[in-house]
Amino acid sequence: MRIAIFGATGRTGVRLCERALERGHAVVAHTRSPRKLPFDVERLTVVEGDAYTGEGVAEAVEGADAVVSVLGQGDASPDDLLTVAGDHIVEAMEDEGVSRFVTLVGAGVREENESVSLGGKVVGGLLKLLARDVLEDAAEHARHVRATDLEWTILRVPRLGEGEPSGDYRIGDIQLGFEAVDRADVATCILDRLEADDFVGAMPKVGPA
Repeated sequence: MRIAIFGATGRTGVRLCERALERGHAVVAHTRSPRKLPFDVERLTVVEGDAYTGEGVAEAVEGADAVVSVLGQGDASPDDLLTVAGDHIVEAMEDEGVSRFVTLVGAGVREENESVSLGGKVVGGLLKLLARDVLEDAAEHARHVRATDLEWTILRVPRLGEGEPSGDYRIGDIQLGFEAVDRADVATCILDRLEADDFVGAMPKVGPA
């Protein structure tokens, strides 16, 4: 499978590129900073660009079997990064006839009338207080993706950690609170979704095993 990855040099993106290459996929890594990619293999194509401005997005998507966005907000990121970049990615996918899209947002993005644990409610309240712009951007991005005709999956994750990945995870209508899920396990989950082609048109939550 040829997978275009946006946010490829981020902490989750690097894990995703690594896992995808290990599983035999061809990877197109879209990034503003190609030097940050610690890979040099034939199955890796690097496209330098900026998803927020749309630079290089169409080039990265062209010929892909699936597209993944693991873009994340940083201290210097625009408040609407996920929404604007996501719109550029979706437009390029529609133009190129690529339908499978997996994107990552925080677990603070809610579905209507869903059950939320006490810990999840506390975390959600803190996000609204301390990172409202980030939460609103992720929620708006999800709304835009859900309005498309793509074969989309929106994975909602809690705090992302780095350590010893378990190689396993939970996914679905699960309760999340203060726990963290390892970035490498999230990368595994993303690839599992692409290979199994499941959870299409859904917003499952992902948590540690």
